[in-house]
Amino acid sequence: MVERFKPIRFSRAGVRGLKVSATLAINDRVQDMWSAGQNVYHLAFGESRFPVHPKVAAALRAHVQKRSYLPALGIPELRRAIAEYHQTKFDLDVTPEQVVVGPGAKSLIFASLLALGEEVIIPQPSWVSYAPQAHLLAKPATFVPTRPEANFELELDVLETRMQESRQNWGNPEVFIVNSPKNPTGTMMHPEKVEALAGFARENELMVLSDEVYSLMTFGGVPHISIAHFYPEGTIVFGGLSKNLPLGGWRFGTAILPPGTGGRALAHAIGNIASNIWTCVTAPVQYAALVAYSGDPEVEEYIDLCARMHSIRTRFLFQTMVHLGIPCVEPAGAFYLFPSFQKWKEPLAARGVHTDDDLALHLLERYEIATLPGSAFHSAQELCLRISSSYIDAATDERADALLVAFREDPDPERFVQHHHPRLLKVAERFGEFIKDLERESGESGRRPDLAVI
Repeated sequence: MVERFKPIRFSRAGVRGLKVSATLAINDRVQDMWSAGQNVYHLAFGESRFPVHPKVAAALRAHVQKRSYLPALGIPELRRAIAEYHQTKFDLDVTPEQVVVGPGAKSLIFASLLALGEEVIIPQPSWVSYAPQAHLLAKPATFVPTRPEANFELELDVLETRMQESRQNWGNPEVFIVNSPKNPTGTMMHPEKVEALAGFARENELMVLSDEVYSLMTFGGVPHISIAHFYPEGTIVFGGLSKNLPLGGWRFGTAILPPGTGGRALAHAIGNIASNIWTCVTAPVQYAALVAYSGDPEVEEYIDLCARMHSIRTRFLFQTMVHLGIPCVEPAGAFYLFPSFQKWKEPLAARGVHTDDDLALHLLERYEIATLPGSAFHSAQELCLRISSSYIDAATDERADALLVAFREDPDPERFVQHHHPRLLKVAERFGEFIKDLERESGESGRRPDLAVI
């Protein structure tokens, strides 16, 4: 019998079937292990660790006395700046009335799910919080599997089949979440696929929630094009400052709503939700965000600089996977990889590793590598891991600052890794030890070439 805690009685929505965010849980665990003096190579948390840009930091300090409540949807001058930024940067026709700001894109996605539709369509794999948010709102979720052979892009025939299955089971799929560049795979939708998906959404009258928080962190040659470019009347575009300007802890996100009367009604609905939950985004952060969205050349150069550093670190890890023969789709944005260890299923099973949860724990306990299991991202594939390059060699502010200084002095990718990333190099060795052990146990071995930075 479940223990009771009278007079505390828990809500079914808040407790039953819901777990803490896997990304936050593993980060807390790694921090505790570090505090206890244990060595851990942290590849499990997607936090951009580079310094705050001086102009943005100065704006925050200058407005520290801004302490009054602000409009729930954001101060007018900031909404105007964000609209102009999206027009210039992403070629989207956006007006200030379409812009909403909130305490992180995560909160705005939740508010949008609360305001819209009945059933949520979610790709597999997907970011850890989409499905739990639907769960909190007691909304059914229809999962649409994607395949590594298809670059983890949504295939419209599979999407159509899953929607038909839902409708036959008395479902009502109306809200569709897309994410590009994608967490957890680092892949991106090609422009022609984005256009085709937009046509499908329009034909089926789907409301699209497009999570584009990594839109300024691309490096694989695939241009980022928002689905709102093709389907503005049915798309909400989410973004923020947490990734492109490393400000995750500031909790600032944006939503670009559809134009017209429908968009205005949606803004009113989200404003009602915001005013009753978070009231407004922290006042000094809103005024600092004015600088972030001003188009200032120095800030824009810094965004590009951070993206280039993330690219080098991520591509090094990808090349490590290739070198070790670990199947992994090539990333094109963000700072994630989604390798598969299915080919070593038998030697892993001999070690007592049968699931990706077992695999993540095995790597942490035996090889000191912290990763996340694919199951945390609702993966349809077995024995997959989500790996992030964002934290390694940047765990402290001092180390992150030193990386920025080093890259500005010498932006050569190979020297940047070889001279300034001792833990990244070490984690590559640890993965090598892991695969060598598995191949020896399975009777497969062979010499591999030296790692190279691309």
